[in-house]
Amino acid sequence: MLKRPFDKSKLPSRHVTEGPARAPHRSYYYAMGLTEEEIAQPFVGVATCWNEAAPCNISLNRQAQAVKLGVKAGDGTPREFTTITVTDGIAMGHEGMRSSLASREAIADTVELTMRGHGYDALVGLAGCDKSLPGMMMAMVRLNVPSVFIYGGSIMPGRFEGKDVTVQDVFEAVGRHQAGANTDEELRALEKVACPSAGACGGQFTANTMACVSEAIGLALLNSSGAPAPYESRDQYATASGEAVMLLLERNIRARDIVTRKSLENAARIVACTGGSTNAGLHLPAIAHEAGIDFDLFDVCDIFKDTPYFVDLKPGGQFVAKDLYEAGGVPVVMKELRKAGLIHEDCMTASGETIGEALDRIEGEADGTVIHPVATPLSPTGGVVGLKGNLAPEGAIVKVAGMEDKQRVFTGPARVFECEEDAFEAVKARSYKEGEVIVIRNEGPAGGPGMREMLATTAALSGQGMGKKVALITDGRFSGATRGFCVGHVGPEAAHGGPIALLQNGDMITIDAIKGEISVALSDEDLAERKKNWAGPRETIYATGALWKYAQLVGGAKLGAVTHPGGKYERHVYMDL
Repeated sequence: MLKRPFDKSKLPSRHVTEGPARAPHRSYYYAMGLTEEEIAQPFVGVATCWNEAAPCNISLNRQAQAVKLGVKAGDGTPREFTTITVTDGIAMGHEGMRSSLASREAIADTVELTMRGHGYDALVGLAGCDKSLPGMMMAMVRLNVPSVFIYGGSIMPGRFEGKDVTVQDVFEAVGRHQAGANTDEELRALEKVACPSAGACGGQFTANTMACVSEAIGLALLNSSGAPAPYESRDQYATASGEAVMLLLERNIRARDIVTRKSLENAARIVACTGGSTNAGLHLPAIAHEAGIDFDLFDVCDIFKDTPYFVDLKPGGQFVAKDLYEAGGVPVVMKELRKAGLIHEDCMTASGETIGEALDRIEGEADGTVIHPVATPLSPTGGVVGLKGNLAPEGAIVKVAGMEDKQRVFTGPARVFECEEDAFEAVKARSYKEGEVIVIRNEGPAGGPGMREMLATTAALSGQGMGKKVALITDGRFSGATRGFCVGHVGPEAAHGGPIALLQNGDMITIDAIKGEISVALSDEDLAERKKNWAGPRETIYATGALWKYAQLVGGAKLGAVTHPGGKYERHVYMDL
């Protein structure tokens, strides 16, 4: 069988395999059972976030073996390695949540270091949990090697009392339990059945949102993100991804040939029309930053503003990822966007063809139940809205999927908490009032540190039946599973002296998700006077270690909470060293 004619003299792996000086290096590869022929082929990093931390990642190890078969079939030599993940569902609601967003940077950094250290020529990345998806995609774009992303797949829905349930239901059941609406036994029965398999959370939370992004942005093969993790049919996509990366390597199609301003806009469309996680407003600018592309929170929100919401997924809607897959998945959703002229069809994809060419081969159509026709959407604008005003000069973001127009405007007095724990205790004790705007500050990327998600608090509010009767704003984040009127990513954050640091109990706050405004009834002079008397950032207990380092480096949420200068400041291209 004729092999692909790869010229190793132009690939990074020549530094570890070619010429007499590399005999010691080659001896290591012989030690691992490689043949002379395999050493002479391109080396492909197969990176996974496999671990035993959570069901999201537990099947990645097996799927990586299928990827390696595809790489071998395409005349490449796969080299599997792993990186970390921090799983939000387990980190949620305690100090561990500070590690979550910082883990995104650690994933990108460790994948970069492994690729550079060993001279790998291309990358297939498998990820399962929230931050591991953007972290892996950021590494691909940073290195700018031929790259294919593959999602580990979603969890199957649990069944409880005749209904499909997800982990979101368990978080909300905690709120009901605190309110005395369910017993210890009922809570225990639900927690045992809510998560019945391997895979990431099943609603359109952050993992599935970013899985949809991976297809829309072009780094993943179409429909590869849809099948739930336990489906062994996922192996065919894994093998195809291994084969695809060898085609990209042959054609020298690199990650930044795929990730462009236009493909980022396609990705933002898929978030909006599926009612996806607000965290995409953080991760898309971070991916863009790796390529040196200007695409901040406001650019993301501009796309959200004129994209109809027509895919009915939890938490704002009814269905889970498995249902979306069975209705035709992301390709059918993108076909609907194309009908409305909302997709850039000329963007390159991991298959080596344009998104338009790939969509031409998709036969499915909107089913009208999970995927509604774009002409008759659930609402005319996206499920996520950007906000700006004197309370958030650098912007904020709110998820409105499933909310009626009259619920999208809220005015009330501030009830200020200095951290999430204080707010959660107040919610648990029900020592807050209907109509208040709960403010949780000092939870931003630097001030937290780590920009924690507030799911424990928001789920408790929903469980108490108060999700629509109060609003909540924070310089931290929200889980993709959050519902209710919850504003996150308020910037500048409190630690950087943003207006959220200056709020006092009783200040009247208005959130208008129709106009895209967030304001406090204080004049510029009032805010300036308070700023003069501001005591400065709250001290944290993180005076050393990884989170201290993260707090020193991290920038604002508007630009994706990134920790290095990005693609604009590069002085070399890894592939060309």
